[in-house]
Amino acid sequence: MSLVVLAVDDEPPALDELAYLLGADGRVAAVHRAGDATEALRVLRDTDVDAVFLDIRMPGLDGMELARILHRFARPPAIVFVTAYDDGAVDAFDLGVTDYVRKPVRAERLGESLRRVADLRANRPPPARREDEPSIPIELAGTTRMLPRSAVRWVEAQGDYARLHTVDASHLVRVSLATLAERWADAGFIRIHRSYLVQLRLVAELRLTPSGYVVLVGGVELPVSRRHTRELKDRLIRTAKHGWTR
Repeated sequence: MSLVVLAVDDEPPALDELAYLLGADGRVAAVHRAGDATEALRVLRDTDVDAVFLDIRMPGLDGMELARILHRFARPPAIVFVTAYDDGAVDAFDLGVTDYVRKPVRAERLGESLRRVADLRANRPPPARREDEPSIPIELAGTTRMLPRSAVRWVEAQGDYARLHTVDASHLVRVSLATLAERWADAGFIRIHRSYLVQLRLVAELRLTPSGYVVLVGGVELPVSRRHTRELKDRLIRTAKHGWTR
């Protein structure tokens, strides 16, 4: 499948490099360029593109604002953020972007993004993630990977960061626990402590100990603060009743 793409970056050297790497991929038929969001909108007015590879931090209309505009198009292009920063990752995936690539950009990593775009345009779900399941970008040995939210069992606050715990690993991301608690509430995550957020359906046990309540999640004991105990009990009871009556 031949793709038409648009590269957007306000820094000319970065734009040149991005456009070069995109054009060197055999799946790309044409690469358009824009030095800012306004120019990008002019290109998109006259050209039908399959994907926009977009920097986030730009003067004027930034990449996140442009992505929100593109999201409202009747036939929106796939959006891939290409940025030196990871603090916009959660906002990006709330918008349903296709990928989030960290600078400096490597050809192999960009190739993975183009594969995702090609799969979407061919109406095939990418094997690495489902389009109806939000993911969050994580760093593994210098490579950004997409972690499905469903793989997260519990989250631990670490200053302005959060550590996501899965079955066999943990990953530090630059987003606060409070932000995740708010945005993941509808997915069944509940705050049990100022430092912990858990997936409610994975709570195997709530137990009173001499030092207070704890929950058992995936074989790990996590403390429950007094202010969150009542809500947690109520939620567990409602979840159990729902299971009985189905």
